[in-house]
Amino acid sequence: MGTATHEDAIRTLYRQVIRGWNEHSASGMSAPFAADGELIGFDGSHLIGRAAIFTHLHDVFSHHLTPPFVYKIKSACLLSEEVGMVRAMVGMIPPGKDELDPALHAHQTLVAKKQGEQWEAVLFQNTPAQFHGRPELVEQFTEELRPLMRQQLF
Repeated sequence: MGTATHEDAIRTLYRQVIRGWNEHSASGMSAPFAADGELIGFDGSHLIGRAAIFTHLHDVFSHHLTPPFVYKIKSACLLSEEVGMVRAMVGMIPPGKDELDPALHAHQTLVAKKQGEQWEAVLFQNTPAQFHGRPELVEQFTEELRPLMRQQLF
């Protein structure tokens, strides 16, 4: 499998995680993780293991109406033959709204490892992108995501 194909595989893995969130599916979002994979949430929560990730997400989706992610993959690369990384920017449109809420902007990083012929997420980190005191960066971030809203959500 060539470098481009591996990079496509880790992009696909990232999209599976996002699709799981957007579909409010704990199993869909946790399935791409390695058995010992880690998730660091927007609020700083840190979960270790696919089972713990599933349980946490099941709880979240059962008790909260979570807004979907609008995302843009900024880069995907191999760090070695068996380790890859995806960097993305995301925004969210809260329920009942039709615009991105800048308070929910984040940078996401997914680190994946190749296990046999399959790629698995070993780390998914969702870091708030608040740009404190720099409103021009908030606006730039929003404007970069805005064109993707229609194709990803509607």
